[in-house]
Amino acid sequence: MSSRILLLGATGYTGGLVLNALLRRGVRPTLAGRNATALAALAERSGGLDHVVVDATDTADLKRHLSPGDVLVTTVGPFERLGHSAAEAAAETGAHYVDSTGEVGFVRTVRDRFGQRARETGAVMLPAFGYDYVPGILAGTLAVRQAGAAVRALDIGYFATGPLWRGISKGTRTTMRDGLTLPSPTWRGHRLAEERTASRVHEFDVQGRRKSAFLVSGTEVLFLPGDFPALSDVTVFNGWFPALSRPLTLISAVANALIRLPGGHHLTSLLTLPLTFGPPGGPDTTERARTRSYVVAVASTGTRGAPPLAEVRLEGPSAYSLTGELMAWAAQRLVAGAGEVAGVVGPVEAFGLEALREGCAEMGLVPEP
Repeated sequence: MSSRILLLGATGYTGGLVLNALLRRGVRPTLAGRNATALAALAERSGGLDHVVVDATDTADLKRHLSPGDVLVTTVGPFERLGHSAAEAAAETGAHYVDSTGEVGFVRTVRDRFGQRARETGAVMLPAFGYDYVPGILAGTLAVRQAGAAVRALDIGYFATGPLWRGISKGTRTTMRDGLTLPSPTWRGHRLAEERTASRVHEFDVQGRRKSAFLVSGTEVLFLPGDFPALSDVTVFNGWFPALSRPLTLISAVANALIRLPGGHHLTSLLTLPLTFGPPGGPDTTERARTRSYVVAVASTGTRGAPPLAEVRLEGPSAYSLTGELMAWAAQRLVAGAGEVAGVVGPVEAFGLEALREGCAEMGLVPEP
């Protein structure tokens, strides 16, 4: 029996983008989820796809539908709450795994809890294989390679162009709000450390202008130091809204202070509620076409005031379109046996730099002209 792709969460917004990307590639996944009626309707609309009813939070249920060499693709989040069973099921059965999480804490848990088992069963596990955080890992890898032996530090900034606020899904806005009170992992002094989200602001050159970005989490800090042991510092920043970067440092400080007080969770929710305002659902095709992703990676010696050793800038489709394409690309390669290293690994380790660069170029994620 040939291996198959099992798509968990296809009836949701991100899952629908992955499904459409797979179908455009001529790949017919098996749809999976809890809502039998919605699954059947979607399967019929998509050309009569196979579908199975399964609980994403039930490891045993998921394992019954997986075999070694299959690919489990999941967009069911929040992953810290709902994602552990899917990761465990893949690691235990030897099925490959791709998810859409932006939650770095979840990725750390998956690596620590299931990495060894995945190596034993031959599962290639790729958490956060979307806009979060493949572009930064690709740009960072290219920058470090260009920088040469003197490189010690890497700063990565995520930016966007176009009318972004209308081009952000409700889920993303909520995740951004919740993330202000979660620590951001950084790679500092050759070890993982945690800093308050938005506690620092960094400026990057973006299309000829200096733009601010605030400290966030990113899987770059988990995977790039293993690829480049000389790196003592890796930090990730978000510059989607440059004008808000410095005000967010204050909001983050107040929110993190309030949350420690009695009733602090409620007060923090009220303080950060405006960050969730916006249209429901996610951006449609027209809205996604109006926004583009932009990622900068700056490699340096880490010495204050020293000029950069190398800078790489990548431009591509909207964050959501890119996520759908990246996950579909990875799933298609994994089901064909192209994964190079079993375990919980980053995109470069999984496929090799040239394959990843070529794949991203096909999706439109390319160096700035």
